[in-house]
Amino acid sequence: MMFLKAFLIGGFICMIGQILMDTTKLTPARILVAFVVAGVFLGGVGLYKYIADWAGSGAAVPLTGFGYTLAKGTKEAVDKDGLLGALTGPLTSGAAGITAAMLCGLIASAFARSKEK
Repeated sequence: MMFLKAFLIGGFICMIGQILMDTTKLTPARILVAFVVAGVFLGGVGLYKYIADWAGSGAAVPLTGFGYTLAKGTKEAVDKDGLLGALTGPLTSGAAGITAAMLCGLIASAFARSKEK
């Protein structure tokens, strides 16, 4: 059942992105930024926690989940360290995901060669 819930929420998020690309003149980069901002907003007001608890990876893997991670880390760091936590919180909460993405890119670059246009 957890796979079905993850598929439904993850698919719904992807469907929203596809609808935005098909019906608006927004570039994919702007849509990705909008997803991160939406995750930050929903995490900041406390709604994304319930979505993430219910859907698991279906809500954690898309970019909205990254925004939620940033908001959650900021809130926890501000509660712990005060105003300085607003600067350190997002970096420490998102460090594992960012590091994994960088390492995967590094490994992929070892096997692939770019071509000039």
